[in-house]
Amino acid sequence: MAGLATSFGSGAMTNSIADLEDAEVILATGTNTTENHPVISAVVKRAVTREGARLIVADPRAIDLTGFAEVWLRQRPGTDVAWINGMVNVIISEGLQNKSFIDERTENFAALKESVADYTPEKVEKITGIPADDLRRAARLYAQAGKAAIIYAMGITQHTNGTDNVKALANLALAAGQIGRAGTGVNPLRGQNNVQGACDMGGLPNVLTGYQVVVDPHVRRKFEEAWGVQELPARIGLTVVEITRAIDEGRVRGLFVLGENPMISDPDSNHVEKSLRKCGFLVVQDIFMTETARLADLVLPAACFAEKDGTFTNTERRVSRVRKAVEPPGQARSDLDILNDLLERMGVPVKARTPRKIMDEIAALTPSYGGITYNRLNGDGLQWPCPNRKHPGTPVLHTSRFARGKGLFSVVEHREPEEKPTRKYPYLLTTGRLLYQYHTGSMSRRCEGLEFMAPVCRAEINPADARVLGLRDGDQVTLSSKRGRITASARVTGRVAPGTVFVPFHYSEAVANKLTHADVLDPVAKIPEYKVCAVNLEKAEPAG
Repeated sequence: MAGLATSFGSGAMTNSIADLEDAEVILATGTNTTENHPVISAVVKRAVTREGARLIVADPRAIDLTGFAEVWLRQRPGTDVAWINGMVNVIISEGLQNKSFIDERTENFAALKESVADYTPEKVEKITGIPADDLRRAARLYAQAGKAAIIYAMGITQHTNGTDNVKALANLALAAGQIGRAGTGVNPLRGQNNVQGACDMGGLPNVLTGYQVVVDPHVRRKFEEAWGVQELPARIGLTVVEITRAIDEGRVRGLFVLGENPMISDPDSNHVEKSLRKCGFLVVQDIFMTETARLADLVLPAACFAEKDGTFTNTERRVSRVRKAVEPPGQARSDLDILNDLLERMGVPVKARTPRKIMDEIAALTPSYGGITYNRLNGDGLQWPCPNRKHPGTPVLHTSRFARGKGLFSVVEHREPEEKPTRKYPYLLTTGRLLYQYHTGSMSRRCEGLEFMAPVCRAEINPADARVLGLRDGDQVTLSSKRGRITASARVTGRVAPGTVFVPFHYSEAVANKLTHADVLDPVAKIPEYKVCAVNLEKAEPAG
């Protein structure tokens, strides 16, 4: 979001999912789409197999989509800025840039041109391992297409330079003029079903709803008047990793965790556990007794999605109704009812108690949601921005102008990942998800069919590395880093390159995030580097 907001003025998917079938070229990077976003993956595959689209995949692993790709750029983990700058270098040096678009709708192109001049395909090959000719071919495909779209996910963002990675992709789209039209754009695929909605509603430490910045006194005054309160805090709050640190340092003494399981999902899990045990008062509101909830002083049982009314805003900015289907079990209550009661017990009057009235309040306070009401969401929903009740919604952003006026080219330089292989930790670990498990497994691992398909944590290891270590498929392997160690089952496969290991993070008995680090964060978005850390591998000793 931070990267796209800098480049375009809006930090969301620029186009619609259906647009991908209109694209002539699709560049997919940092997204194992088939396993993480299977519905969107089906759209991409239809674009290739039925509509003749040409697919470029940039990924260190051999994923399902590489079998559909015309070009596979297999970069070394953590080198994305280099290969993206390399593509821009080829586009400019071969005169493939969209000059009229750049002149009319962008700024700072001269600085970009100078900054990428050194990223020749040959230099990029030395940094990333991508053959220079493959990089040239990908750049030409993307720039010469009538309509080309970029899709990306957390393989791009979860780095200490994740914001720069996103800015680099925005540079690529701007240089080729591949934005503002159907079948084009820069499209982040959000990690869970309502991540976009949570961000839109101010679930970030620096904004209120609709990305209205909390440090703006006019914004605060509007919300103070609407909520009947005085002096909303003007300071920017903490991100998740910063909260964990603050607890450990004694600066935060109470924590309310709602629908999240940081014991599995957050980096350096041993430190997370230490901080949560140290927390003076820990409250967890969730639908199951998660690993985090077991540490809580108080657990508030919540209703699941099918047990309450409301809306989701999905990855393409589409706001859709969710309707209560069944009653919640036992003492479980909707999140809204719980939060309303807490507000009133804290002396804050609640004016909007029902989901419908909350939606009206959102529209009144949030310009991009200004025209969205429950009555208008009875069909397929609406895509924001939808500023008034006659507006049809916006499938494609930035059609005639960017939200910030002109698109901004950003100068970004390649930086090596924070952790590199050493003699003690000679392998690179990257983490991700599987098709048959979901996030921290708190729901999917209770589903018999899904658990049957993926019951154990399997670490993907290249056959060359397996031979050196004396490992066979199915052997138990111990992975260790500076922060912790886990034991998993080895999956010997060419999906990963030599020297690289992939571990899914769903499994509480083999918490991949015990290995990852949060020592250094992205300086803008404060994202930890989930995707690259140094580990050691060894065959596990038999139990007993």
